[in-house]
Amino acid sequence: MADTIRAYRSLVGAQVRSQAQYRLSFALDVLVTSFVSGIEVVAILLLFRVTPTLGGFSVRDVLVMTTMCEVGFQLADFLVGNVEAVARYVRTGLMDTVLIRPRSALGQLLAVDFPVRKFGRLLQALTMYVAVLAWADLDWTLPRALLAVGAPVAGAALYSAIFVAGATVAFWWIDSGEFANAFTYGGRQFGSYPINVYAPWLRVVFAYGLGMAFTGYQPALALLGRPDPLGAPDWLAWCTPVVGAVAWAGALLLWNTGIRHYRSTGS
Repeated sequence: MADTIRAYRSLVGAQVRSQAQYRLSFALDVLVTSFVSGIEVVAILLLFRVTPTLGGFSVRDVLVMTTMCEVGFQLADFLVGNVEAVARYVRTGLMDTVLIRPRSALGQLLAVDFPVRKFGRLLQALTMYVAVLAWADLDWTLPRALLAVGAPVAGAALYSAIFVAGATVAFWWIDSGEFANAFTYGGRQFGSYPINVYAPWLRVVFAYGLGMAFTGYQPALALLGRPDPLGAPDWLAWCTPVVGAVAWAGALLLWNTGIRHYRSTGS
């Protein structure tokens, strides 16, 4: 285990050093990518210029959901989002070199293409989340504080599982990038809003089938002290870690199945 940790740490360190060689270019890359999270908040504010509430929720409530969801997504994208490169590895035959090394194939893919430039997005998302929580003026208790910290982390675990599961499809369907994006980036958009504004079938498929309700909506209800207008029990708001763990178990099962069925390009 210690050797494995050192190996992955060396790979990530090499990526950081290589990407930081051209400092101005690296700084501009981080700066430009950091504006992505801000666009989500701007879209919410523009939406509330034409309506006082959204699904019965105020701008404060929706911003808590949105920024919580955004932190979870950006943390997942920073840590495992580069797993999307598996399609390129399969198509070009580079996956063969990954599989012959005495380390986890998934771990190698995450470490070799570690996207340092995405740190700006994560930092901005965290800043907005903290600012929104301060502005919301919540009645803080220990459970509520733990939820505020733990919910985005658990949401990141859920998004990470979706990233891995979506990338695994490339073992059977190489040009599956847009299909996978519908569940990763599409799930991020879905989870940024109250789920009661969606049609019932969307709530069944995305909110609870894929677990998107647990990335922002459900934990935000507990944080805000509001009952679910759809009638869900209050304890459901605390289930994000369980949902994330189940999603990871499913994603790893799918990944291992894909690895076993991988066939080289022969190139």
